[in-house]
Amino acid sequence: MITKDFVFNFFQAAYIQRWNDKLRPIEFTELDKHAHTLFIAYVLGRFEERKKKISWNVLIEESLFSCLEKIVLTDIKSPVLYAIRTRPDQYLRLMDFVSKEVSPFLASVDSSLANRFGQHLTEDATQEKRLLSAASILASIWEFDIIERANPHGFEMSQIREALLRRVHEYEDLQGIQEIQKEKGLQGFVDLCGQLRFQARWAHVHRIPKTSVLGHCYFVAMISYLYSLSLGACGKRIYNNTFGGLFHDLPEVLTRDIIAPVKRSSEGLRELIIEYEKEQMAKIVYPLLPSFFHDEIHLFTELDAENSVQEKGQRHIASLDEINRRYNTDEHDPCDGEIVKAADELSAYIESIEAIKNGCVSEKFIEAKTMIAEKYIVKGIVGGIDFGGIYKEMV
Repeated sequence: MITKDFVFNFFQAAYIQRWNDKLRPIEFTELDKHAHTLFIAYVLGRFEERKKKISWNVLIEESLFSCLEKIVLTDIKSPVLYAIRTRPDQYLRLMDFVSKEVSPFLASVDSSLANRFGQHLTEDATQEKRLLSAASILASIWEFDIIERANPHGFEMSQIREALLRRVHEYEDLQGIQEIQKEKGLQGFVDLCGQLRFQARWAHVHRIPKTSVLGHCYFVAMISYLYSLSLGACGKRIYNNTFGGLFHDLPEVLTRDIIAPVKRSSEGLRELIIEYEKEQMAKIVYPLLPSFFHDEIHLFTELDAENSVQEKGQRHIASLDEINRRYNTDEHDPCDGEIVKAADELSAYIESIEAIKNGCVSEKFIEAKTMIAEKYIVKGIVGGIDFGGIYKEMV
C-alpha cells in the first residue's frame, strides 16, 4: 500500500533546485528533470524495442529509484559524483548510505521494492539504465540551452556544454538518439514535453512549492505504477497505467492548465475543452511523431478516468474488478483510467497539504484537501486497491 511516509519523501524532489549555482530565468527542479527524462526515455525505448526486447517495468522502476537516489545526493554535483564512481570503495560506502536513507520508505510500500532498490545501487548498467542515462543527458542539454542563454559569458559554460555533448556521443548507437538528432519533429516533441515545466499548477493562487504540470505528471506516473504493482498487474497494464499517468496532461501544453471549477462553470464547457484538445493534438502533436506512436499517445492522453481493454480487435470499457478477473493479461492491453485519476487526485491532495504547511492558507487548498480525502475515504477499497488508506493516515 502507498504510505504517507513514502509520498512525502518522494515529493521532496519538488523542492530540490537544479543549476542553483547559475543564473536561472526559471526554476529547475529534480521532479521536473525526472519527468522530462522519462518522456524522452519513452521515445528512445519505443525505437529500441523495434530491434530488441525492452523491460518497461524495469525502466519505470529504475526511473523511480534514480529520483529517490537523487533526493539523497542532491548536494553532490554531477562531476563530483562521476569522480566518486571511479573509486569503488568510496562509491560503495556512498551507496550504502543512500540505501539506508531510502529503503525504509520503500519498505513501507513493499519490502521487495527496497530489495530491488539495493540492487539498483550496486548492479552494472542494464540496457534500461542505459536508455534512462541517455534520456537524462538530453534532458540536461535541454535545461542547459536555457541556462546558457542567461549566462552567455558565465564561468564553465563552454566546459559544461562540451562535457554534455561528449556524454551524448556515448549513446549514439541508440536509434532513438539518432532519430532525435536528425528529425525536427522528434526534437519538437521533446521540446513540447519540456515546455510543461513552464506551466505552474494552481497558477491562480500563491503556493510553495510552485510545482509544474511536468513534475505533476511524473508524480502521477509513479503513483500509478505503485498502485498497479500492488494489484499484481500484468506488464502491459503497468506500462499503460504509468505512461497514461505521465502523458495524461500533455494536451495542457496546448491549452494551459484549466482548473476544474472553470471547466464546470458552464454546461458543456468541459466537453468543448476536451474536443479542442483532441483537435490540437491531431494538428500539432501527432505530426511530430512517427505513426507507430500514435495509437498509444491517443490512449494515454484520452483516459478520462475510464478503464478499458482490448478484445477481439475492439477497445471497450471494463471495471477494475472485471480487469482483475478476466483481462489482466498483456493480450488484453488493459488500462486503468481510474487508477490514473486516483493518482492525479492524490497529487492534488499532496500539493494542497504542502502549500498549507508552507503558510499558503488559501480556501482553494483547504477545499481541495477536504473534498479529495472525503471522496476516497468513502470510496475505500475498489478493485483490490485501498484508495482510502493513505488519506486515513493523513487526515
